Amino acid sequence: MKTMAEIKETLSKLKDEIHRRYGVSRLEIFGSYARGEQRVDSDLDVLVEFDREVSLFDVAGLQIYLSEQLGAKADVVLRRSVRKELKDIIFAEAVPV
Repeated sequence: MKTMAEIKETLSKLKDEIHRRYGVSRLEIFGSYARGEQRVDSDLDVLVEFDREVSLFDVAGLQIYLSEQLGAKADVVLRRSVRKELKDIIFAEAVPV
């Protein structure tokens, strides 16, 4: 299991590639990793914003790419699709990369 510091370092190195391939303009980690409560079986919750229109296939491709690069299952969530009742909680704990 990678630490939060290792994940942030990996994502920081991949940031330009992620932007070029997928159009990600903003990337944040939230959930158990952001709170320091991750376990061996935890997935990595990634909050993203795109600078262009994307399809479900683009989001799925990003999710697969991140999972492969990080060696952990990544769940990609679009900032604009976060449910209203969860926005305050998720946005408050989100850690920018």
